[in-house]
Amino acid sequence: MGRFGNCKFDDLKKFQDKLNKLNEQQVNLFIEACAKELAARLLAKVIKRTPVGKYPKSSGKKGGTLRRGWTAGKRSSAIKYVSDLTIHHFGDTYVIEIVNPIDYASYVEFGHRTSNHKGWVQGRFMLTISEQEIESAAPKILERKLSKKLGEVFK
Repeated sequence: MGRFGNCKFDDLKKFQDKLNKLNEQQVNLFIEACAKELAARLLAKVIKRTPVGKYPKSSGKKGGTLRRGWTAGKRSSAIKYVSDLTIHHFGDTYVIEIVNPIDYASYVEFGHRTSNHKGWVQGRFMLTISEQEIESAAPKILERKLSKKLGEVFK
């Protein structure tokens, strides 16, 4: 008794107990961890793609302001910086806002007229391209994270 085919009811009970371990709070923490990982990957890509200005030594200017702007000037890795960001919940949607506060960031991203208004400087699309790459890579990244998490729960 207690057997049905090759399946023991005790095994089903153990399986149910393991499923119950994944409460709503743990699921939310897992989703937030996934969102932060994707945001960190995006930030790492966009930082690498962001151009650094080159100035003559006599100008007194130092390049890299725009690149440093992605992490608010903090000398930390993308992962560390993202771990401190707030995740906003809108229904079933989780949002992490990645902003570069440098005033000319949008001009470098999308392009702009030259100062004499006779030419056009092409945009670099550092964020746009990075977003597209993360969007296409996200399913595989999330699948690996989910497989790992389920492996932890069901071992």
